[in-house]
Amino acid sequence: MTHIIETERLVLRPLKASDAGLITLYTKDPRVAQMTRSIPHPNPPGAVEAYIEGVLAGTSGEVVWAIDHRGSSEEQLIGLIGLKTEGGEIGYWLGAPFWDTGFATEAVQALVADAQRTGWSRLAGEVFQDNPASARVLTKAGFAYAGATQSYCVARQRTVDVWRYELEFARCPQSA
Repeated sequence: MTHIIETERLVLRPLKASDAGLITLYTKDPRVAQMTRSIPHPNPPGAVEAYIEGVLAGTSGEVVWAIDHRGSSEEQLIGLIGLKTEGGEIGYWLGAPFWDTGFATEAVQALVADAQRTGWSRLAGEVFQDNPASARVLTKAGFAYAGATQSYCVARQRTVDVWRYELEFARCPQSA
């Protein structure tokens, strides 16, 4: 079960079926889809709903939070952030209207703090090399550059050069 993580401007909360509309709206933008490995463009009918069902059923291999912005009278979904259960790889995206607001950095920093608090020893992430803004998000959250590789991007339908980042949490020595 995904728990709630709160920051000054954001609430990271479990996904719900009713999030499908806003997720579909934001991922319909090719600029969003092309900066992720797994969001297709165009998004096939029912794909977002199937993704949410997999996350809610626990079969997706990741823990996913909706990123809600507290900036209005109602909280509104502005993106997603997730953590793969095997390997601790972090992934995130925001709808294009919310780029360059500091929201991605705030969400990633909150997830990093929560991961450390809940016992993760190491996190990883990768960003496409043509997305330096996302690389800055990871470095601001404490990730260190770990090398270059390639990953397949579904929306671009090709392999893309990526930068890999890692974050290891210091272990506290055991008390005697």
